[in-house]
Amino acid sequence: MFTKETYISRRKQLRQGMEEGLVLIMGNVDVPMNYNSNTYRFRQDSNFLYFFGLDQQGLAGIMDIDSGEEMLFGDDASLDDVIWMGPQPSMRLRAERVGVQRTAPFAKLIETVGAARQKGRKIHFLPPYRAENQLMLEGLVGVRANELQAAASVELIKAVVALRSVKEPQEIKEIEKAMEVAYLMHTTAMKMARPGVFEHEIAGVVEGIAISGNGMLSFPLILSVHGETLHNHSHDNKLEGGQLLLMDGGAETAMHYATDHTRTMPVSGRFSPRQKDIYEIVLNAQVQSINAISPGVTFKSIHMLAAEHLAGGLKELGLMKGDVKSAVEQGAHALFMPHGLGHMMGLDVHDMEDLGEDFVGYDDEVKRSDIFGTAFLRLGRRLQEGFVLTVEPGIYFIPGLFEKWQQEKKFADFINYDKVKEYIGFGGIRIEDDILVTKDGFKVLGKPIPKTVADVEAAMGGK
Repeated sequence: MFTKETYISRRKQLRQGMEEGLVLIMGNVDVPMNYNSNTYRFRQDSNFLYFFGLDQQGLAGIMDIDSGEEMLFGDDASLDDVIWMGPQPSMRLRAERVGVQRTAPFAKLIETVGAARQKGRKIHFLPPYRAENQLMLEGLVGVRANELQAAASVELIKAVVALRSVKEPQEIKEIEKAMEVAYLMHTTAMKMARPGVFEHEIAGVVEGIAISGNGMLSFPLILSVHGETLHNHSHDNKLEGGQLLLMDGGAETAMHYATDHTRTMPVSGRFSPRQKDIYEIVLNAQVQSINAISPGVTFKSIHMLAAEHLAGGLKELGLMKGDVKSAVEQGAHALFMPHGLGHMMGLDVHDMEDLGEDFVGYDDEVKRSDIFGTAFLRLGRRLQEGFVLTVEPGIYFIPGLFEKWQQEKKFADFINYDKVKEYIGFGGIRIEDDILVTKDGFKVLGKPIPKTVADVEAAMGGK
């Protein structure tokens, strides 16, 4: 964890950004895989980590906006706990490490929140995403579990987003630590990708690298020769010559700061002319988008810039036609890229999206589009120094989407369906890097993972 002064300062800033009441931040508990004592790997709630720093189960924190008092709730280890888990720090010691003076057993949380409610005080809580905390909050705040998302404190959500969006220098260092692991994950995949290898063989090694870096994957690994399926978590295919392998994967440090990179590689070791043509379009769109990043620029405008570069490249190949800007404004490019250009990143790989995508990515100035494709853009608002975000354009040939649009003759003035049909079975290409918005522009974080055609082929050994 960071120094206790870090957490004291964050909690103080949060209180100062709110008017009145109690702020309740719930930690996570273990979740069973198939019976109670056989649990999934524990992952602490990111907001609890941000404000209280403690990475253990069964904790909750309260901040009193009016009095400035803070309190941690949790139970000291029992003898049974010590037998199975070894000696554990006391709650008092844990609290001291993050600058909290008062502690109480977890059962006291009900009494404390109940007393505040009886006095008519506002209880601020964040949208719960785990069933265990939904049930706990239902009892604490008297709101039915299925109504908690709507009842969550908008004031608290906005205050948390304002703080967590701008990364501290120590947070950037932690993210860059994860970058070292991510580099090894992706370059290892490039070396392993060859005909006859199963996807799950590569996936197992890649996840092992994340674990050996004293962390974990930042999200379930996407690694597939069917890159046209955007979030393809199946690893059952045997690689064959002529295919493209898309890997979208990130590492998470022991402190849970994340990376998120995508690379697309030719299983044969060299791109075919057709693969190279599409790859170069995606790479150019990514580079041009990154170069446009600067404080004060809306990310929505950068998304549209990327789409124009993609559409322009596809027009040169004969896959699109007509006026490029008009095609993008109307959403014709979404046949090939039906997703947004990127998202915020930090303690979560999609940073703070448990709080609501529109709160994180949009504001009163920049609203979400209702046009297919652009509507899936997770981040649209003006960029600020200290934001960390991803840039991930792609081109995909999705059979189901192609068939639907062709039957409807959708955007026939912009799409050459006869030519596109020749590419069905091609797969998909996506290229993604993690970017820090700096005072004067941007910084691509981490050791550069090969992404030019020449560098990818060289990393694969030019097989």
